[in-house]
Amino acid sequence: MTEAKAKATPGFSSWTATLAVIALWYAANISTIISNRWLLSSGPGFRQPVFLTLCHMSACVVMGFVASHIHPSLALKPVRSKQQFYKVCFLAVIFCATIVLGNASLKYLHVSFNQAIGSTTPFYTAVFSYLLQGVRENYLTYASLVPIMGGIAIASGGEIDFHLLGFLLCMAATAGRALKTVIQSILMTDPSEKLDPMSLLFYMSAVSVALLTGMTVVLEPNALTQAAKLYAADSSFATYMAINAALAYFTNLLNFVVTKYTSALTLQVLGNAKGVVAAVVSVRVFGNTVTTQGILGYAITVAGVFAYSEAKRRGKAEPTRSPSVHGLMSAGEPQASPQVLIGR
Repeated sequence: MTEAKAKATPGFSSWTATLAVIALWYAANISTIISNRWLLSSGPGFRQPVFLTLCHMSACVVMGFVASHIHPSLALKPVRSKQQFYKVCFLAVIFCATIVLGNASLKYLHVSFNQAIGSTTPFYTAVFSYLLQGVRENYLTYASLVPIMGGIAIASGGEIDFHLLGFLLCMAATAGRALKTVIQSILMTDPSEKLDPMSLLFYMSAVSVALLTGMTVVLEPNALTQAAKLYAADSSFATYMAINAALAYFTNLLNFVVTKYTSALTLQVLGNAKGVVAAVVSVRVFGNTVTTQGILGYAITVAGVFAYSEAKRRGKAEPTRSPSVHGLMSAGEPQASPQVLIGR
């Protein structure tokens, strides 16, 4: 009996740690989304999404570097090969594009509708998992993608403040987020590519800072001037930016940690559950009107997401790989182990 208890304890502790990480990720993520929307629209009116993302990534580099010197266990792990470095750079490019597009969409869309569009992420995850890892799902999994995409079409028709450019920006960001999730899963689960969450975030953020600096100069040349004017008008603007950047760091770090504890698909399912919470919170905070059609469409999409996860759970533990695309991510290298939904 004692031995059984001893064996059960590690499992319980593992689940407790996983739930704690997920709860922290939810809190940090929702807080970041709300503060982004506030900064870019209804707050001080700092309409510079690229520069805001640059601040986020700079915070990730600085805070990651400081954290790595606090304790030996947090030390950054070196990049093992050129190919691994190229993948980190590729991940950084996708990440920058995704965050910039997502932040830009918040200039035109309410957070509630933004999160509804984000619920379609599993659709793109299934597509990229097939293209990059050769993972084929069963027909029930693919069938569940119909309500996911159909629901968002219904919700779009019911959005009072629908904005086409904002919608397209958000859809592009959603596809990029799915691609990033699949690649970061490969980088943290494949033995030949494995990096811990803190190291992966640090290297990706460092590359992102270089990319975003150039993008800011070209796309938002007056961003620094505008920030200085807002600070001169109200010195608390610097505090808002600092808090927002710190929240972004913890959101990104916890995103990688959740991926490590679970899987790419689980992350997307959790993300959609988080999206529901974020949508409700945003409606309470910003008071935007939500129609019955919008709620219905969002509900259909979320139902499709959970049907997708259930189909994945009932599918084969080892998904069939397509020989035509197997190895597309990096020919001749070991591929990431197929991810399965856990904890159901």
